[in-house]
Amino acid sequence: MTRDQYTFTDPAALYADIEPQKQRMPEPGLEAELTPRPDLGEDTYRGTGRLRGRRALITGGDSGIGAATAIAFAREGADVAISYLPEEEEDARRVAGLIRDAGVTALTFPGDLKDAAYCRDLVEKTVEGLGGLDILVNNGGKQIFNDDLATLSDEQFDATFKTNVYAMFWITKAALAHLEPGSSIINTTSIQAYKPSDVLVDYASTKATINAFTKALAQQIAPRGIRVNAVAPGPIWTALQPTDGQPQDKLDSFGEDTALGRMGQPAELAPAYVFLASAESSYVIGETLNVNGGIPSP
Repeated sequence: MTRDQYTFTDPAALYADIEPQKQRMPEPGLEAELTPRPDLGEDTYRGTGRLRGRRALITGGDSGIGAATAIAFAREGADVAISYLPEEEEDARRVAGLIRDAGVTALTFPGDLKDAAYCRDLVEKTVEGLGGLDILVNNGGKQIFNDDLATLSDEQFDATFKTNVYAMFWITKAALAHLEPGSSIINTTSIQAYKPSDVLVDYASTKATINAFTKALAQQIAPRGIRVNAVAPGPIWTALQPTDGQPQDKLDSFGEDTALGRMGQPAELAPAYVFLASAESSYVIGETLNVNGGIPSP
């Protein structure tokens, strides 16, 4: 029997044959060169029409969690636009192909989330290309470890906040002019918002900010019929990790401190985004859904 996301499975044994490997990749990294390759749900995610006719924009949609979400959205019937850095074109082309294979529209918009003009233009091009916008996923992120605040440069601190926080603000603000009642905004935060690592001071700070932004904005625009929620991943295997997202000496044991004793795969995150994007979560507002393998969190 072919496994899909509905298959009854032992979560501790799932992906037991996929182990993290120490490797060094230049930022931003390519999933095409990552060993082992993350599972994006290409062979397992089965759609049931839960997002039929919807139009979605996903930042960081070329790889990792964003790519898995894009594939899932497409198989649920949504047209999807993805943003990514120009250096990630190879990954983006592959994901766009998988989106189109689902019989929906795929739009690709390379650019840098640190650029406010690009972020605003991204929304306008998505609306023009898809005929509107119903779902926004602010997922693109920057994570570079640093083990001493004295050596954490102003440039890195600024780049991390611009990528993770400012872009979310710019894109969401632009999107609000187009979102109708029933629309959904989903932000990607992290277990780092609750259990920050000592080597990720800037990154963890942005993720805590995303949590607060999500909850505050959710209260503000709920009367307009627009829901805002967040997903907080735990240790998920993506290109973010070997591009100095984690110290090299921690890669081989990545995810072992979870209750399941393993790292997660992007495919395990996609159903959470689908749930928050769909009408099934109509009474879920300002929530952070933790998908972290059992790490205690609020």
